[in-house]
Amino acid sequence: MKKKRSSLAAAVLAFCASPAAAAAAAAADPGGGVNRYKEIGVAFSAALTMSVCVLGAAYAVARIGAAAMGAATEKPELLMRSLMFVALAEGLAVLGFVIAMLMVGKM
Repeated sequence: MKKKRSSLAAAVLAFCASPAAAAAAAAADPGGGVNRYKEIGVAFSAALTMSVCVLGAAYAVARIGAAAMGAATEKPELLMRSLMFVALAEGLAVLGFVIAMLMVGKM
């Protein structure tokens, strides 16, 4: 399992560095071939999924949180109701993490 994790980290770094480096990493593994490219693609997809979900959640929490605090200064009884929407926006990041872990688990 440890070898698989280090292989995944090396594949993501190689893929992000350049396509030529990813091809060299895949060619260095004599038995890998097409399966190695599939692992690199899944790792890149998981990283992209996680980053998009976290960036979307951060944007939503920033916008909703600012509005919630503004509403709470005028009417303090709205604070708990508005924090529910902040928690829903934060759930996007958790959902992205779960989907990325499921994708990595398929490798």
